[in-house]
Amino acid sequence: MVGVGGQGIILASDILTLAAMYCGYDAKKSEIHGMSQRGGAVFSHIRFGKRVYSPLISEGEADILFSLEEMETLRWLNYANTESLIITLLTRIKPAGVSLYPIGIREELKKKCDQIKFLDPEDLRKKIDNIKFFNVALLGVLSNYVDLDEKAWKRAIEEKVPKGSFEGNWNAFLIGKSIKSF
Repeated sequence: MVGVGGQGIILASDILTLAAMYCGYDAKKSEIHGMSQRGGAVFSHIRFGKRVYSPLISEGEADILFSLEEMETLRWLNYANTESLIITLLTRIKPAGVSLYPIGIREELKKKCDQIKFLDPEDLRKKIDNIKFFNVALLGVLSNYVDLDEKAWKRAIEEKVPKGSFEGNWNAFLIGKSIKSF
């Protein structure tokens, strides 16, 4: 899971890890959020299965690359392989010192992976009340591709999101889940 500080990657990774644990999986997570408060890169590795010994994913070994920012998807593409699924929100946040956002990112992604789900943030904004719920909406999309029970997702979301925001987050999750193609 990758994104930019403030997009909710850490919360999304907490929810996914907890949902996997509620389904009886051994789940491990590692996160880096060094410059996240200044709009820097944030990433989290999550692994779950019958038995997991390390949360770290080697380059070329990710089953899914989940991204909340277009350029971050490209930056972390070396963790994917031709069979990986990429789920990416086409948000564009220019890094400090960059005046023009690079062009051709989607084309580069398509060269590496056959399974890419691009999600337009403007289309999502029309369906979801609050852009702060985009991370949970993408978890809804992700839920179509991982074997985790909906009750586990709901429980994890309820426990992890800020008080008073569960209903909005849960609705965002369900909207994401309803998105089958892009």
